[in-house]
Amino acid sequence: MADTDRFVEPTGGPDRPMALKACLGLIAGLALVKLAIHLIPNTLGGYGIFRDELYYLACTRHLGLGYVDQPPLSIYLLAVNSWLFGESIFALRFLPSLFGSLTVLLICLLTRELGGGRWAQLLAGLAALVSLIFLAMDSVYSMNAFDHLVWAAVALLVARLLRTGQPAYWPLIGFVVGLGLLNKVGVLWLGAGIAVGLLATRERRWLATRWPWLAGLLALSLFLPYVWWNLTHDMAHLEFIRNATAGKYSGLSARTFVFDQFLVQNPVTVPVWGSGLIFLLFSPSGRRFRMLGWIYLASLLILVANGHSKAEYLSPAYTILFAAGGVALERWLSRSGLAWLRVAIAVQLVAGLILAPMVVPVLPVETYIAFAETLGVQPSTSESKQLSELPQFYADMFGWEEKAAAVADVYHSLPPGDRANAAVFGENYGRAGAIDYFGPELGLPFAISSHNSYWLWGPRNYSGEVVIVLGGEREGLENSFGSVELAGRVPCRFCMPYESDLPIFVCRDLKLPIAEVWERLKNYS
Repeated sequence: MADTDRFVEPTGGPDRPMALKACLGLIAGLALVKLAIHLIPNTLGGYGIFRDELYYLACTRHLGLGYVDQPPLSIYLLAVNSWLFGESIFALRFLPSLFGSLTVLLICLLTRELGGGRWAQLLAGLAALVSLIFLAMDSVYSMNAFDHLVWAAVALLVARLLRTGQPAYWPLIGFVVGLGLLNKVGVLWLGAGIAVGLLATRERRWLATRWPWLAGLLALSLFLPYVWWNLTHDMAHLEFIRNATAGKYSGLSARTFVFDQFLVQNPVTVPVWGSGLIFLLFSPSGRRFRMLGWIYLASLLILVANGHSKAEYLSPAYTILFAAGGVALERWLSRSGLAWLRVAIAVQLVAGLILAPMVVPVLPVETYIAFAETLGVQPSTSESKQLSELPQFYADMFGWEEKAAAVADVYHSLPPGDRANAAVFGENYGRAGAIDYFGPELGLPFAISSHNSYWLWGPRNYSGEVVIVLGGEREGLENSFGSVELAGRVPCRFCMPYESDLPIFVCRDLKLPIAEVWERLKNYS
């Protein structure tokens, strides 16, 4: 009996328990490989802490219902993780490593739910394993690793709903979507995809029942805390999105968004997810699960219509296409004359791991630079910023400890009276976060900043009498302070160029009350 036939339904012949055991072993093996890929560089410390990780850790010291740039769930998860395990790089990145491993596991289970056997699960799992954007997002702490897990879990629940017709899956779908919204607003695209999928397929029959409406209500109720937070904070998240779209993401286009899908998912995975898209949207054997295809297509069209979307925004939808692609390739290549192609595609996927050093910091930095030059890969950024030897993803892991140490030298050189009143101001959340992360051991006070949620946290109790400013321009500071002294500079070879050779100013005698100045400094971007 072929694998394809064995796994179409949950009940099977007498060999079913043995087949199930073999599949679970395969799934667990792939998940453990994924975990090892991340835990090994985490143990070695990678290249250093990532800019956004500094900010997220700062957010854990200001727990609330929301933040300028994100809902609160990922910050609460990080707060619990930090309380249990500390704030080392290994501890910080354990959760995304675990979430990434669980995502691979759920993709394999989704493949099985769609009717895939061992070959289908192997191909789907390998595609998820070597996806460059999956590897990148699971290498540092952010809301993105959990976002992938949410999409995979919802896709699995939707697939079971479509296969069994059991309405009990609807509340589970609503609950997971709601949790996802509390983690990342982009889950709205998943909700839109479910709605479009219902309208575009025979599953619209569900709309005549209470179940999808209850699921939607449950999801909305879980998301309401962040909605309320925005209503009480001048719709801060919408302002952040507008500024980011008009600013750092203005150089992106719909064309680059579509083209980059082939790059960020790793070119070797195209046969898998391309086959999955065809299977879900056009294949008669995929008709039962067509709603999943509409989830991907609706998300794609929403992001293309935006005009300035980052390619990575669509990445969680590939949890669906990888699973469907594994099923499609297993079925289409099951004939004896084509069966060898399954092996060839699996080998091709494994070979795709050669690109892993582009997004997982496993090579010494000098070796990485030589490796990238050998491949002909130029440093990249999605934010229209000048680059040096490293892509922004890696460059943002360098220079933070040096900045904090340089600021500490300036701080401790101040007379005791000035030091007692001195504030440390970082122009962006990375600089401020570096002071907050490394500063306590260096005897520094917590930083203030005008960037994103730091602005909401305010100037603390500082008067502006003495302010150490990390970055900035002398001319601008002289407009606000009676005295501005250049106290040092912070060189950095591998960091982003705009973070290298930063000046450190000691500013005294703020000309206006600090509360009045603070209102003008807001920077949501």
